[in-house]
Parts: sequence; structure tokens; C-alpha cells
Amino acid sequence: MSKPLRTLLTGALAAVLLAACGTPATTSSTVPAAVSPEELAKVVLKVGDQKGGAKSLLTAANLLADAPYKIEWATFTSGPPLLEAASAAAIDIGAVGNTPPIFAAAANAKIAAVSVIKGDVSSDAFLVPGDSPVKDVKELKGKNVAVAKGSSAHGQVLLTLRKAGLTTKDVNLNFLQPSDAYAAFTQKRVDAWAVWDPYTAQAQQEAGARVIADGTGTANGYGFQVAGTAALADAGKNAAIKDYVVRYAKARVWADTHREEWATAWAAETGLKIEVARADVDRAGDLPVALDDAVVQSEQDLADAFTEDKTLPGKVDFAKFVDRRFEAELKAASGGNS
Repeated sequence: MSKPLRTLLTGALAAVLLAACGTPATTSSTVPAAVSPEELAKVVLKVGDQKGGAKSLLTAANLLADAPYKIEWATFTSGPPLLEAASAAAIDIGAVGNTPPIFAAAANAKIAAVSVIKGDVSSDAFLVPGDSPVKDVKELKGKNVAVAKGSSAHGQVLLTLRKAGLTTKDVNLNFLQPSDAYAAFTQKRVDAWAVWDPYTAQAQQEAGARVIADGTGTANGYGFQVAGTAALADAGKNAAIKDYVVRYAKARVWADTHREEWATAWAAETGLKIEVARADVDRAGDLPVALDDAVVQSEQDLADAFTEDKTLPGKVDFAKFVDRRFEAELKAASGGNS
């Protein structure tokens, strides 16, 4: 799981100027005017979350109680359905891994990545049962691999197979959400499972899963906060989103320096075993970084890989789904890391 954050920018003229100088433009035509504290207090920000995600983190960091607006939480099993909800304006913002925004962009979703974090790629893993004869990714040819379609793990499948000289056509992809995939994996109805933390740590510790490959050398480790364009165009929602992503950036910095405290709080919130929570937290270290050209290009490269694999029809222009309007605030919140 672990992943999400970073920022947005401006309007029609700014978009033209930014595009001309090679910087990703914003997706929104204008940035709404600031709202008063009284108006902000009336806002209900609808936030999409995943297991052990933003709500747990913000609560543990004591950065949630004094929010100057109301928050409604909606829980999703992975990034793709979360972004479908954001595009449909059913939620306003949510955190996802590096691949869901690409699939959403391919569907011309009404979303924009507004902030980014970068974490340890070792949690993005290819797992096999402990007693599996499979020792190497190349040995998965013709075998069944469970993965959530359009998730960060889907991107990891593509890149890991390519590194091994295979394509997604060389394996039988079983598109399953994590809870269903865990059941299929433990019942040995699939030969391998591509997933992220905390599921990676949980499968290792509770099911004896073995890692045959992780994201080292392939994954970019990015996670995004992605907002719906309708929310960004609304003055009150836009103000709440700005405050929310700043709080999230601060919470990520807090978690990196309070790992045991965060693991304990996370385990209590989610029901995960403390050992699983510690394993995830110890290898995560997801910190805010700048939503710059290097991030956009890395995502573009991943999108192009999906196009070349014919998983996605046509070319995705990822820069069109990036908005940096909160750049200055996020940089200050993350101590200059972003």
C-alpha cells in the first residue's frame, strides 16, 4: 500500500507559458480565489483512503483534529477505483501509487496529480509461496500471477517481467483486489502475487511468502495525491485541498522521524499485527518530493511502457494530468524536500 503527495499551479495563460518552457501545465483553467475562514468552515472535503492510509497517519501525527473544514472518508481497496470516484466527483482527493494516474489519464479522467511522495521500492514485490519451486521471475512464464489491475503493482509486473525478458502476455494475469488476491495466494490458486505494503509484509509474516523480485532497479517509488478537477475548480474545495495536502506532507515527515510511534498507532487503527506494521514502516520512509519534470518524465516512461505492451491503447501525455498550484506551500511544509 504505502504511497501518495505533491502539487499544482495555474490557469490558461500560465499553462501556455509553462508548456512553452517544458514544464507540465496545470489541468485547470483558473485557480479559484481564496475563501474566508467562515466559508472554509462550511466545506466538506471528501477524501478517498486505503487501508492504513491518510486517516491513520494524520490522526497519529495529531494533524487532523484542528482541520478548519469537515472531512468525509471513503475507503478503497486500491488506487483505480479511488480515481474513478475522483473523476466522477464522488470524492475530492485521494492517495494512490504510481500506476493508477496513468490508467486514469488513458481514460481521460477528470483528475490531476497535485503532490508526490517517494518511498522505498522494496515493498513493491513479486511474491511466491514459501514452498514454491519458482526461484526467478523468468520461471513465471505460463503461470498465474495475481495483481490489482491498474495498481502500482500492475506497473511493477510490467517492468519486472520486461527486465526478465518477458511481457505480460507470457504470464496469465489474474486481476484481483488485494483481499481476494491474498485468499487466492494462500490457497495456491495463483503461482505468484504482485502487491505492495502492508500486504507484502503481511504475506511474508503470516503466510510465509517469499520475495523473488522487488522494485529495486525498476519502480520509481512515487505515490501521488490526486484531486478531481471539479474540486480544484471550486473555491472552497480548492482551499481545503491546499490545507489537506500540506497537512499530509507534514504527517509524512513526522512518520519518518517517529517510526515506532507511527507503527504502533497504525497497527491499532488497522488491526494489523504490530510486526507487520513495523516491517512496512521500517522500509517505507515515504517523504514529499517536488512534483518536477523528473517525476513527470518517470511517469511518462512508465506510461509508454504500458503502451508498448499494448496494455493501454494509444499514448498517454502524463503532463496534462499534473497541476502544481500548491508547490510553494508544500515545499515549506516538507522542510524544502519538495
